[in-house]
Amino acid sequence: MSGDAGSTSADPNPEEVQPGSGVHLVVEFCEPCGFEAAYLELESAVKEQYPGIEIESRTGGPGAFEILINGQLVFSKLENGGFPYEKDLIEAIRRAINGEPLEKITNSRPPCIIL
Repeated sequence: MSGDAGSTSADPNPEEVQPGSGVHLVVEFCEPCGFEAAYLELESAVKEQYPGIEIESRTGGPGAFEILINGQLVFSKLENGGFPYEKDLIEAIRRAINGEPLEKITNSRPPCIIL
């Protein structure tokens, strides 16, 4: 027997379910505030961990950087005053994938302020 059944490879088959598939992430951010860079950094980290995740960006109001997972608000810069830590968002996504209840992310890193 060749042992093909159940074997893993570095290159996933396009027909296989990718980690994170079935989870929809929406990030709403203030473009005039310069938050697109924070979004792109976060998007890259999420896609690296969960290549199958669906990420949508939307233009938000002044000071906004809001994250919804499957329609549930899990992070709000307007409430927390900063940006989410990647590890906290990755954990929230893991919970969503596993069907666990989502909790709001309350930890945040301060935004970069240039004087």
